[in-house]
Amino acid sequence: MSVKIDRIKEELKQASNDALEEVISRYASDERSGVQKLIAQARKKKEHYLAECERVQAMLAYERTYSEYQVVCGIDEVGRGPLAGPVVAAAVVLPKDCQILYLNDSKQLSEKKREELFPEILEKAVAYGVGCVDHCTIDRINILQATFQAMREALKSMAMQCGAPDVLLNDAVTIPGVNELFPEKNGSILQVPIIKGDAKSLSIAAASVVAKVTRDHMMIELDRLYPGYGFAGNKGYGSAEHMEKLRKDGPCPIHRASFIKGILG
Repeated sequence: MSVKIDRIKEELKQASNDALEEVISRYASDERSGVQKLIAQARKKKEHYLAECERVQAMLAYERTYSEYQVVCGIDEVGRGPLAGPVVAAAVVLPKDCQILYLNDSKQLSEKKREELFPEILEKAVAYGVGCVDHCTIDRINILQATFQAMREALKSMAMQCGAPDVLLNDAVTIPGVNELFPEKNGSILQVPIIKGDAKSLSIAAASVVAKVTRDHMMIELDRLYPGYGFAGNKGYGSAEHMEKLRKDGPCPIHRASFIKGILG
C-alpha cells in the first residue's frame, strides 16, 4: 500500500539536512507525479544546503591559515555613518572548523536573519566582547579614533574570557594601540587587515553581526527615550523622517554635533 503523499511531504519537511538523503532514497522509486515533485524539491533543498556548507567552509580560509595560533579573533564595527548614537565594535573567537550556516557580512543579511544568527554566534563562540563609544566621545576625538577605541574595548572584553589574542582578523583596518593593551604578548600580536573581510572571514562576519544586532537593540531603546526621529527604524542614519524631524525640532541629546552641523547650518 502506497504511503500517502501528505505523509511523505511531512517526512521530507521534518527531516534534518543530514537525514534528508535517506528519506529521498526511500521514496525515489515512487512514480506518482506528486511524490516526484516532492523529491525534486527535496533534492534542490539538499543542493542548496551543500552549497551553503561549501560557502561557509570557504569563509574559514583565513582562520585555517593561522590555525597554529591559539586565539584567532575576528573584529568589526558598526555605526560609523549615523548622525546619532554610538559606534559599536565586536570581537569574536570561533572554535576551529566552526560551522554557522548563512552567516555573512551583516549588511548582506535581513534583520530577521541577523536576529536568528545572533544567539547562535554567542552560543558557539569560544569568546566574544563588545565595545561601545558614545556620541560625545565621537565628537571629541573623531569617528575614526572612536572606532579604534570601541575595537580596543571589545578586545579587552573578549580577552577576559580566553586570554589575549594572537591574531586579529580585521575588516580592512590596522588597530593602533593593540600591543599596548596586552603587554604580556611582547608586541607579537599579528593583525591581518582584509578588504571586505566581513564577507571573506567567518570570524569577522560573526563580529559584524554581533556588533550590528547589539547597536540596533540600543537604538531601539533610544527611540523610546527620544521619539520622533525614527531611531528604531533608521538606527540613527539620515532617513527622510529623521532629517525632517532634525530640521524641524533640532537635535536630541544623542546626536553627533560634528555630524549634523552642516545640516543645521
